[in-house]
Amino acid sequence: MLPRGAVDTHAHVIGTEYIESRSYTPHPAPASEYLRMLDGTGMTYGVLIQVSVHGTDNSLMLQALQANRERLRGIAVTAPDLGDAGWRALKEAGVVGLRLNTTTGGGVGVASLADYEAVCMELGWHLQFLVEPERIPVLAPKISRLRVPAVFDHMGYVRPELADAEAGRTLLSLVRDGAWVKLSGAFRLSQSGAPYEDMLPFTAALAEAAPSRCVWGSDWPHVSFRGRMPNPGDLLDVLARAVPDAAARDAVLAGNPQRLYGFPTPAA
Repeated sequence: MLPRGAVDTHAHVIGTEYIESRSYTPHPAPASEYLRMLDGTGMTYGVLIQVSVHGTDNSLMLQALQANRERLRGIAVTAPDLGDAGWRALKEAGVVGLRLNTTTGGGVGVASLADYEAVCMELGWHLQFLVEPERIPVLAPKISRLRVPAVFDHMGYVRPELADAEAGRTLLSLVRDGAWVKLSGAFRLSQSGAPYEDMLPFTAALAEAAPSRCVWGSDWPHVSFRGRMPNPGDLLDVLARAVPDAAARDAVLAGNPQRLYGFPTPAA
């Protein structure tokens, strides 16, 4: 049973018009279907991440946020020179952070990291990183000096065979020192497939390294994945096996993300 106020910290809404420089072409995924998924799994809140196939046009995500202000928050993708009015519009809609993505077409990379950091400092936001695992050691010095929270998507894309390599060791060091990490994407990283047994050791290691800075995400609707599509229950089971202590798991599912994304704790 999920704790009261559980948060799915990683999902996408998808329309029908895509940028040309995309790395995949997904099926549409409207906000109404995502809300049904939240209801079906017992999640109280959700966080929408601007999907790469829409580039820096955040309008579809913003519509979903504005229609569900109490239940949803958003992470935007945009140029660093949006201007005061543009930043204000994102914040008023429910955006709480910016995503930097070096892995797929349609994202913005880390070249303007200092500019994005300045924006996030002013607005009280965080920076979310989707990067190749081999780039984590290269970026680590800059990320460790950030004055805003840093959040790594999908366990840094660290596959099981990289957990003991430089990428895995560096990510663990960063989260011990203050970075956040999403215990998500097991289905993308696993070499063995469901029930993703090979993902348990590194998931557990991250949860132990940063018990107050780990969060969970479904990665709904699992875009660009070509294997057997997971369901959220399978992915929640990965968390339950990797973090068997109920109090620690409840922190990952509810307490930690409520603090990071600004969701209120529901009344008893």
